Amino acid sequence: MRVVSWTVLVVCGLLIVAFVLVPRLTGSTPYTVLTGSMRPSMPPGTTVVVKPIEFSQIKVGDVITYQISSGKPEVVTHRVIGVNVTPDGVRLETQGDANPAPDADGVREEQVRGKVWYWLPVIGYVTNGVTSDTRTWLAQGLGVALIGYAVVTLIVTVVRRRKSDPAESEPEFVSGEEAGVEIGESSESGSRAGESSGGPHDPAPELLTRRSLREDNVQHSADDTST
Repeated sequence: MRVVSWTVLVVCGLLIVAFVLVPRLTGSTPYTVLTGSMRPSMPPGTTVVVKPIEFSQIKVGDVITYQISSGKPEVVTHRVIGVNVTPDGVRLETQGDANPAPDADGVREEQVRGKVWYWLPVIGYVTNGVTSDTRTWLAQGLGVALIGYAVVTLIVTVVRRRKSDPAESEPEFVSGEEAGVEIGESSESGSRAGESSGGPHDPAPELLTRRSLREDNVQHSADDTST
């Protein structure tokens, strides 16, 4: 679950950066592909980030987004297949990758919104129908939520590691004097215990036995002398 959580966190963060922050910082605009004219590379639901470009820098093979009619908001994203010079100026010939024929009308400079910079399928299904302002607020709210989630996850991980760290449960060190007192007391109590139990390491019984034998020998010698 931790791996899944971090994976979702990273993916959402990258999507926010790629389709919200980068377009704002570079002056680019995200659009959603609604038709299948650019299949298979850009199927319906693909979000394309369109970056402004000088009209003179557009060349054959570029994918551009342009207004269907000059001054109107409806746009289309097609590939440039030709650059034609006409008496009225330069016109771009375009065609969808999945369309059998080129577009009927040439594209003028004022119609071009920009060149497709990068794109990602499926994302458009999520953002389609959401206004730009609402998308911005949602992205900011999601970003704050993801940051909060990351902080909480980090704190919980640190706390769990501290609780499970065996070094935290080791006994505290004592000073030399306290250790000496404890060892001295232990030795003294051990010797007392040996005296009371008369264990094999206690020399007292052996000493008493030798003394008893000596006293018995002295007493026998005295008795023999007296007789």
